[in-house]
Amino acid sequence: MTTLTELIDSREWTTGSRASVTFHYTLDGTADDTEARALLLSSTPTSYQGLVRDACTLEPVSVDTVADTGKWECRVRYVAPERKAPEVGESSFSFDTGGGNQHITQSIQTIGSYAPSGQTAPDFKGAIGVTHDSVEGVDITVPVYEFSETHYLPDGQVTQAYRGTLFNLTGKVNNGSFKGLSAGECLFLGASGSKRGADDWEITFRFAASPNRANIAVGEITVASKKGWEYLWVRYADTEDAGSNTLVKQPVAAYVEKVYEEGDFSLLGIGT
Repeated sequence: MTTLTELIDSREWTTGSRASVTFHYTLDGTADDTEARALLLSSTPTSYQGLVRDACTLEPVSVDTVADTGKWECRVRYVAPERKAPEVGESSFSFDTGGGNQHITQSIQTIGSYAPSGQTAPDFKGAIGVTHDSVEGVDITVPVYEFSETHYLPDGQVTQAYRGTLFNLTGKVNNGSFKGLSAGECLFLGASGSKRGADDWEITFRFAASPNRANIAVGEITVASKKGWEYLWVRYADTEDAGSNTLVKQPVAAYVEKVYEEGDFSLLGIGT
């Protein structure tokens, strides 16, 4: 009877980027190396904890070909699988939510205002950095969501007309739902690509997202809605503040401007 027994010093690990593990066995009961090899392969798994079987080694310890008995020392090595190059139709995704800068002239809320004893601080209705002539505002850090997708497209799809479509959609916002974002929230920053061999292209598409908003308070003004990449600005004027009986600059109008054209992002050919 042929048996395969794992030794006590088995499962020798090497960790790191080139991780591997080696199993040690003793095989008894046959002098036939072909039979021994077949038993070793059939009795050990093809993978172990994410590693794949790589090399099997048999070394004879004692072999009696007449009696057809023998003993073998065996080792089975498992290694990290090789990364395969992406195939046509596959894609990958990356994103970045690092902060960006934005200049604002209105606060979300005035937490406190202070004046000398017996006097009242003027109420600027949330305007920031008000001077005699202007509203200076302040630079703040805001969340910026940028993401990219890399797609592997067949050569027949990446025609001159398709590259022209990418060019024409750059700097436009989505006119319909796209990648979980509502119309007006996604800005196409452009694409870069290179050909892989003769049959396909690797193209990376870059986007930035900004949320649509509604009922935005600007002093005593309420802006009903603003799409993500529309621009909101505020007009200030001198107004008498009843609390301090002084002329102050307060927001008197708010404007939402369309600064990016819309585009059909389904023409990118990477799904919506």
